[in-house]
Amino acid sequence: MSHPDDLLARAWAEREEVLYPRLLGALGPGLYPLDAAVFSTVFGQDSVDPRWLTIGVFECPPTPDRPGWAYVSSGLSNPWDDTEADPDSVSGLGMEFLLQTTERAPWALALVQRFCAYQLLLAAGRMGDHAPLDLWDRMRIGTPIDNADSQLQALVFVAAEHLGDIQTLASGQFRFLQMLPLTLEEHAFGQQHDFETVVEQLQAQNAAPVVDTRRGSIPLQPPA
Repeated sequence: MSHPDDLLARAWAEREEVLYPRLLGALGPGLYPLDAAVFSTVFGQDSVDPRWLTIGVFECPPTPDRPGWAYVSSGLSNPWDDTEADPDSVSGLGMEFLLQTTERAPWALALVQRFCAYQLLLAAGRMGDHAPLDLWDRMRIGTPIDNADSQLQALVFVAAEHLGDIQTLASGQFRFLQMLPLTLEEHAFGQQHDFETVVEQLQAQNAAPVVDTRRGSIPLQPPA
């Protein structure tokens, strides 16, 4: 039987040295790992699994094929306890977060880090009965997304279809859970109708998947 560290190292290297560069290009200056302070300050959790602090976020600059900046987590799909390679299984939590912005954005890096911490706590059962975040989950965040004056004050989590629905590592499969900021009006429209319509119309207006925090609400039409 293989040692779990062998599979972990293989999957980790495959994700960061092969898959991410192929999909996103250069990964920037390196991984920005989670800090214990995000767990204690934001979520009131002083006890932290040391493995969580190896998970972080890459800040990927624009490429000729990908406009804007990409903030992508790395480590949520780590197969910490698996020992045998199985490309058809789920690797780790089965997901990584992705947020794309028109400009370099420190707020985006911090936001993805914060949601990584939240997802880890959800998966560990530290946040009550709430399940880990998944496709089409949405929320108001109670403040401008950029901590300044943006009208974007809500989020919906969608598939990063432009990168492919399912990604495969030696340890199994995962998908990108794309964080798409919305205005409160767009969020309310999605609640009244459906969020698939919101995303489709934002994409048609070039307001998704790359986020411009300076934009206002996009006029949305109810589905036929």
